[in-house]
Amino acid sequence: MGYFDVPEINYTRYSNRQLAAVPLAVLAVALLVLTGSFLVTGTPVQLGMDFAGGSELTVQTTSSEEEIANAFDEEPESVQAVTAPDTDNQYIIQFTSTDLSSLTEQAEQNLEQDGDADIVQLESTVSESFGSQTQQTALLGIAVAFLGMSVLAFLLFRTFVPSIAIVVSAFSDIVIPLAFMAITGISLSLGTVAALLMLIGYSVDSDILLNNHILRRGGDFYESTNRAMETGVTMTVTSMTAMLVMGISAWLFGVELLASIGIILFVGLAADLMNTYMLNLSLLRWYKFEGVRS
Repeated sequence: MGYFDVPEINYTRYSNRQLAAVPLAVLAVALLVLTGSFLVTGTPVQLGMDFAGGSELTVQTTSSEEEIANAFDEEPESVQAVTAPDTDNQYIIQFTSTDLSSLTEQAEQNLEQDGDADIVQLESTVSESFGSQTQQTALLGIAVAFLGMSVLAFLLFRTFVPSIAIVVSAFSDIVIPLAFMAITGISLSLGTVAALLMLIGYSVDSDILLNNHILRRGGDFYESTNRAMETGVTMTVTSMTAMLVMGISAWLFGVELLASIGIILFVGLAADLMNTYMLNLSLLRWYKFEGVRS
């Protein structure tokens, strides 16, 4: 059986500014990426069909992906091969258009020129107005979850610096994966929103664990930090490994949503390691040794 040994880091070698500089710089870059994406496209992250509206159909054809894309008057948003068992030559095609009947007719007429084409599945369209309402509901859910996490942090520690350290770390844990999504073209959908909500939970768990060991348990500051890291880093690295395996497996089998969720959680958990044991820790050390307790 493998054994994961969490190394002890000599934090005395680094000042609080040095520890905080890296995560804050990464957060600043992530915010710049999201701002640039918003200025160029109108949204910080590309919206999926759940939020932007559109249509989706699954076809079975011997045509290539390029031929499928050229078979429609409207350029598809995506053409994805289905690699699950018993799905030979099946493709999932997504459009921004909601005229599903016209798209179906084009598929039956144009794809038939290259080979027999069957419409395997028609998924109901999502109107732009309904997608906008769904988007508002999802964003409200994230805002409520983040607000609830912030209130919980202040109720648990009842002091500004430890509580704000948890809030800032959690905020960064969300912003960095969003910037990664903007760069890689991963769409914001109900599934990826669920991944972001999970990241809020992961972030609160690791940050509260660190704060509790340092502020409420006896012992030297650095001994408490190492004890917290033994548990926190082990849990986070284990979760990262699981998410990476899930993401790769889903990508190999053509399950795009699960692949996106896996990679988003992997990136977010990596950001959580950095934010918890660099940014949060630097604020806690300043608070314990230099700050004025209220």
